[in-house]
Amino acid sequence: MKRRGFLAVPLALFSPRALADVPYPHVEPGHPLRFPRDHGSHPDFRVEWWYVTGWLADRAGNAYGVQVTFFRLRPRVAEDNPSAFAPSQLLFAHAALADPRYTRLRHDQRAARAGFGLAEAREDTTQVFIGDWSLALVDDVYGAKIAARDFALDLAFSAAPSVLLNGDAGYSRKGPLPRQASFYYSRPQLSATGTIAIEGNALAVDGHAWLDHEWSSDVMAPDAAGWDWAGINFADGGALMAFRMRDKAGGTLWAGGTERTAGGRVRALAPGDVRFIPRRMWRSPRTGVEYPVAMTLHAGGAEYALDPLLDDQEQDSSASTGAIYWEGAVRASVAAGESGRGYLELTGYGAPLRL
Repeated sequence: MKRRGFLAVPLALFSPRALADVPYPHVEPGHPLRFPRDHGSHPDFRVEWWYVTGWLADRAGNAYGVQVTFFRLRPRVAEDNPSAFAPSQLLFAHAALADPRYTRLRHDQRAARAGFGLAEAREDTTQVFIGDWSLALVDDVYGAKIAARDFALDLAFSAAPSVLLNGDAGYSRKGPLPRQASFYYSRPQLSATGTIAIEGNALAVDGHAWLDHEWSSDVMAPDAAGWDWAGINFADGGALMAFRMRDKAGGTLWAGGTERTAGGRVRALAPGDVRFIPRRMWRSPRTGVEYPVAMTLHAGGAEYALDPLLDDQEQDSSASTGAIYWEGAVRASVAAGESGRGYLELTGYGAPLRL
């Protein structure tokens, strides 16, 4: 949900009437995910994203958070137009680099219509690109190349052959109605290597990352304002994904998640198994939006304190998807100390998301 993950793609630039008059396919239970096909794009569905987040360290031990996300949107306008310029598929991308020494997030964004060899999302595997920004899967290794305004990423993320299916075998409910759902899988505990470049200074880095791939046509209920999401790689090899959809009064409309133990046991978390409790708020000096950047997460009977690598990890994607959100590297701690690292996503805090 994120995307994953669940990043919103507002549709204000498209006619509401056009969207209402033309149906999209719905996500339904009992539809098995099949690989490698489902690593690729699903262009019939309304929205889709591939989302990689990770913790990296350079040779001096400095920590960095990285995010690379590609979105695909089917606006359902001008689909009967034979012109190659018709916007039948739109692609967006966000990239970010968190460095505590810089005190705020470096981030950049891209947007393009698919086609002409300039922007594409393949259907048979993960291979999505906008110009010289790309994410591609080859032999269970994801390669990400990003040339942003003030940083660059050239990273490889190695995955185990198995995937983590969220919800009911990849059918992930996001609201009280069964159709308010997504197809959703994760690939936690990715081994990451490569380079990051900041103002032309290239640094070798390594660490661990998390990938989400999600597609849907009805990911948000009408009463939902946004969501809180966390994906945590634990030091013992386990993994946890947890989310809640917030209503417009700030309460929990729906919740869920998936946990995998170090031994490989997988358990889906029901709405009553997940709670996000804000511990500390941070106000953006640019937008004035307040975010609960430190959280207590109750998931599956365990309690984790989530604390940010740095407070200012807000992204303003007004020039692409239109969303303003907080997407940040966090440490997960239990009473005995730090137990894992991952990412926390906070959306819909400035204004309700529109999807």
